[in-house]
Amino acid sequence: MYNINMKKELLIKFGNRVREERFKLGLSQEELAGKAGVHRTYIGMIERAEKNITLENIQKIAQALKIEISQLMKFEK
Repeated sequence: MYNINMKKELLIKFGNRVREERFKLGLSQEELAGKAGVHRTYIGMIERAEKNITLENIQKIAQALKIEISQLMKFEK
């Protein structure tokens, strides 16, 4: 059964992946936000697992990071 702890864990893993890929490109949160067409504070909220991101925004961020969504969703165990 899916519970609140699993949700938070998923948000943390996703936020870590966004940060990892952003660092690989040497982008600031503000630069990534500009490329993705989202507000700069939104990226920080995603990276800190404070925001439940939509599929549309996952796509925008993946495109801005120049990776496939599937790559962005690969989490370490």
